[in-house]
Amino acid sequence: MIVVMSRNATKQEIDNVENKLQELGFKTHPIFGEVKTVIGAIGDKRILNTVNITTMPGVESLVPIMKPYKLSGRELKQTPSVIDIGGITVGSRELAVIAGPCAIESEESFIETALKVKEAGASILRGGAFKPRSSPYSFQGLQEDGLKIMAKAREITGMKIVTEVVDTRDVELVASYADVIQIGARNMQNFRLLHEVGLTSKPILLKRGLAATIEEWLMAAEYIMDAGNENIILCERGIRTYETSTRNTIDISAIPVVKELSHLPIIVDPSHAAGNWKYVGALSKAAIAAGADGLIIEVHIDPPNALSDGPQSLRPSKFKQLMEEFQLVASAVGRSVR
Repeated sequence: MIVVMSRNATKQEIDNVENKLQELGFKTHPIFGEVKTVIGAIGDKRILNTVNITTMPGVESLVPIMKPYKLSGRELKQTPSVIDIGGITVGSRELAVIAGPCAIESEESFIETALKVKEAGASILRGGAFKPRSSPYSFQGLQEDGLKIMAKAREITGMKIVTEVVDTRDVELVASYADVIQIGARNMQNFRLLHEVGLTSKPILLKRGLAATIEEWLMAAEYIMDAGNENIILCERGIRTYETSTRNTIDISAIPVVKELSHLPIIVDPSHAAGNWKYVGALSKAAIAAGADGLIIEVHIDPPNALSDGPQSLRPSKFKQLMEEFQLVASAVGRSVR
């Protein structure tokens, strides 16, 4: 339910309505607009039969939220959300480009990659410290040692860092190092983990599940927001289909659909979608043209010898070339690249 406050509602009247809703057991989410304030109220609407909120001073009307995703949907918030990561914005006119290796392998290689992607124009550094793989015999990541390497790379380059958390027991640890916490595709519906990261104040990068519908994806975001964290960046990374020419099938249509249904920003991971570095440039440009708010791209200084996802990783020189090409596409659709 949305409580629409009148144009001339005072702060005290707004506070009174919010307090009353909380007394009735609703979770409230006020949104202060330039003209009007609305209060999102999540709870059992049957309780409202016991009290008439519309008679309270400052209340203009009540509007039901029809979609199951109450907090992430456009019904509650019409204006697009812009997520601020220490001065780097996701959802603004300027596109955010995240780059780095799939996994942190050593301090030397990671910092070298960090310096090169920064030089090319990337604004955020990615890297996996915890790397549970399809095979238990594959490289599993450096874990906290990897987080320490990321922190050192941030100190040297000034770049913000994003890394994945895969276990509720590691959320506090990862949050103590990362600027952005990533939820991977396989954990999109790990509801305990979603709730746990929702208790942090760090922005959350939420990847779409392997075969998740857009509604399921937005409902996953809802879990995080319901726990109190509204700083969510959605990430389309390809879904599993019958096609085997690429690792996954990137859903370009998800970009405009999400823009219509949700106020949350959306970025695209062309590396995991393609599974082949040769296609990353074309998919990235398609994503920018379709309205994506950013990209997350795998870059490695020596892809043939990478311990994780080498075939889909770009060399730094190729990444730098593509960054220049991205600017041309971004300009054509009224955006820019950092």
